[in-house]
Amino acid sequence: MRFFDKVRQQKLLSLSLLLFTLSIGILIGTLVNTGVKAAKDQVAAKDATPLVIPPIAKVQSNQFVELAKRLEPSVVNISTEYTPKTTRGARRGGPQGNDEEEDQDGMELFRRFFRNGPGTENMPPRAFKRSATGSGFIVDRNGYIITNLHVVEKADQIKVKIPSDQTVHRARLIGSDEETDLAVIKVDAGNSLTAVRIGNSDAVQVGDWAVAIGSPFGLEATVTAGIVSATGRDIDGAKAFQHFIQTDAAINPGNSGGPLLNINGEVIGINTAIATASGGYQGVGFALPVNVAASVYNSIIRTGRMSRGSIGITFRKYENGQQLLKGLGLKEGVIVESVNKGGPAEKAGIKAEDVIVAINGKSVKDGDDLVNRVSATPIGDQVSITVDRNGKRVDTKVMIGDREEQRAASDGNRTARPESGDTPEKPETSSAKFGIRIRPASDAEHENSGLDKGGVVVTTVDENSFADEIGLQEKDIIVSINRTPVSSIEDVRTIQSRLKAGDAVAFRVLRPSPVSANGRGTGQRSGPAYAGLYVAGSLPNTVQ
Repeated sequence: MRFFDKVRQQKLLSLSLLLFTLSIGILIGTLVNTGVKAAKDQVAAKDATPLVIPPIAKVQSNQFVELAKRLEPSVVNISTEYTPKTTRGARRGGPQGNDEEEDQDGMELFRRFFRNGPGTENMPPRAFKRSATGSGFIVDRNGYIITNLHVVEKADQIKVKIPSDQTVHRARLIGSDEETDLAVIKVDAGNSLTAVRIGNSDAVQVGDWAVAIGSPFGLEATVTAGIVSATGRDIDGAKAFQHFIQTDAAINPGNSGGPLLNINGEVIGINTAIATASGGYQGVGFALPVNVAASVYNSIIRTGRMSRGSIGITFRKYENGQQLLKGLGLKEGVIVESVNKGGPAEKAGIKAEDVIVAINGKSVKDGDDLVNRVSATPIGDQVSITVDRNGKRVDTKVMIGDREEQRAASDGNRTARPESGDTPEKPETSSAKFGIRIRPASDAEHENSGLDKGGVVVTTVDENSFADEIGLQEKDIIVSINRTPVSSIEDVRTIQSRLKAGDAVAFRVLRPSPVSANGRGTGQRSGPAYAGLYVAGSLPNTVQ
């Protein structure tokens, strides 16, 4: 019995231990669960209100939103491919044989596949395709697009993507204009496209809203906004017809050819250039006014090119133009530097050194005014031009010619001229109080410059003198001062004695042209032996 009693006691003890262990486990589990729940119920920021995402609702849009939506189908991304042309050089240092002969030795096939193999030393490097991107905008529902010429120039293939439907179309070049950096291309989309609305850039004012849309760095349909910072801005490297709208709307590489818009969504310019030291946006962008672009576009779709009028003259822009004109007794006008042989101006009797002061009775302010008015006149029309010739007004009728033809004629007029082999005489020089030393021109200098007689040659220019400041140079031949002819040193002194501090002084000079490399040893010059120009300034209080 005692044995069975012991067994029962052990079972009871084991059961008690098991129940105790289970109780401890349940207790620990309860405590852990309670702790976790307490941790969950604890809030890190008791006074913070959770954010709630509202249901989708219509948000009141502004003008920029409406503008972006409306213009999205009209602004396109342009990508181009271009393969640089290479020329095949002579192989193995000798003349090229025909293909049949080259194939006979088995080397031609080898060269085609291994361009750096034996016998390929003189072969040109393989031409690799290059690609570029830009922007443009649809101006006609039939697929005509305006962009920058530099976007599509030399392209073998032009592709246009319309962001609104992501379709890609092949485009062809209709025409271009180098002087405004504009091009017109066309896509055949098979359906009517959405064209932009054209504004009037003459109405643009500084401070107006400006919106740029394009594909900067290939990022299609990018919209940026700013204001018009300036109008009529001239920049370094710009052509005669590029007077830009300046804006601080972000313009970057890839925006070229895209539209600049006003707040009404009308195109006021074509984004063309940026001023940057980093290659990207720095707050200064430039757009060609749309009024200029519209004129170019209309001419291209009519004739395939931009036609402009010309009278066949050249002139120079002077930094001190106002002082120069004042020295000639005028307030405004354009000094004729040269006249194309056989051109409209020469036929009408206009001469070098004439000052064009009016067209059809309306005064000419400066060179830009002259170019803009003449170029806008239809070719073949006749205009009345008034010139000031040595203080006298002369009216003449001029038939407007083609600008491209006259530019070619101007280049052709720069024919080579023999340079005299005579050694210039070296008469005694004399000082004149403009800060120069001068001497009479020699016979050789008369012959080379085309000057019949007179003139004095500058032999020395004093540093920091009046002459140095306005740009007189050694070897310049002074022909006249304030339109008074100069034939001797005494003439210069006489003119100088009549001038006082603050007076404007305009020197007409003939300046030697540099000799070209291909003219060495031939006695030939690359252009005229001498070029005529003016240098001018106002006399300082103390004249040397």
